[in-house]
Amino acid sequence: MEVTYTLVAENEANLAQKKISVESPIGKGLLGKAVGEVAEVQVPAGIIPFEILEITR
Repeated sequence: MEVTYTLVAENEANLAQKKISVESPIGKGLLGKAVGEVAEVQVPAGIIPFEILEITR
C-alpha cells in the first residue's frame, strides 16, 4: 500500500488530512531518512516498515 504523509508541527497534525506530527512515533521514525531507505517504526501494534519513495518540500 502506498500512502503520502506530510510531516508538520504538533499543532498542525491532522491524521484525516495525512498530516503527521514530527513528534509522533511515525514522524520521528521518518525524519532524516532518504529516498530508498526503509524506516522501521515502533507503534503500539508492533513495528511497521515504511519505504521512502519520494521526498518533496
